[in-house]
Amino acid sequence: MNDFHKDILTGTLFVTGLLGFVSGEFTISSALFGIAAIAGNVNLYRKKAKSGQLSCE
Repeated sequence: MNDFHKDILTGTLFVTGLLGFVSGEFTISSALFGIAAIAGNVNLYRKKAKSGQLSCE
């Protein structure tokens, strides 16, 4: 998967979690928000690693 597809997947998970929260499915929406947050952080880390901007500071 390229970065665009990963960003689309993360956004879709977030929106689905938001809709689940509004409809009252709190357990499912919490899981979807968690997955979206982890996926977003992993994608951000990979993007920085590809560009060589990581540092130990």
